[in-house]
Amino acid sequence: MDADPDLFKALGDATRRIILDELSDRDGQTLFEICGRLAMKHGLASSRQAISQHLAVLEQAGLVHTRRQGRYKLHHLDTSPLRSIVDRWPIDREDSPP
Repeated sequence: MDADPDLFKALGDATRRIILDELSDRDGQTLFEICGRLAMKHGLASSRQAISQHLAVLEQAGLVHTRRQGRYKLHHLDTSPLRSIVDRWPIDREDSPP
């Protein structure tokens, strides 16, 4: 099974990879929290709208899922779509040199 092109598009952007890193470090963040962490830790002063668009691309690729908790929308990392990449290009292959 081929990896979804949306997955490669999502992973192709450095800001989106940083967002995934931040969700890996602390899952279940709001847009406000993500924007704050990107600004403080990475010096990325992107607008909330820009970060929201990045999150939409990540969600379309299946790498981020959201859930509502009261008036907050929490963003959660889902690494399961990455399986298609590992399946396509296995890390440990019997025929690879040592």
